[in-house]
Amino acid sequence: MSIRINKDKCIACGRCTQVCPGTLISLKDEKANMDYPRDCWGCVSCVKECPVGAIEFFLGADIGGNGSVMNVTSEGDILHWNIHKTDGSIETIDVDRRNSNQY
Repeated sequence: MSIRINKDKCIACGRCTQVCPGTLISLKDEKANMDYPRDCWGCVSCVKECPVGAIEFFLGADIGGNGSVMNVTSEGDILHWNIHKTDGSIETIDVDRRNSNQY
């Protein structure tokens, strides 16, 4: 899958390393690191868990994203799914994590 870690934003909290079901993320030089991104399952657990939005997921044309990139930031129980589109615009979808699994 297409995961990118922005090392400038990473605060080395390690939360992504704990939630990755494939154990693909490790801390290297005090930053999150994924040696084999092609092995990523695309579950986006790390993207949702990162408290500073340092992990981005590419939304390829095959899933309707046309090259957009998504990261997640949070404020309390509200997750902000930030979709950075190729035209420079940003669309944000707010999800209340307390209700996110009810559907």
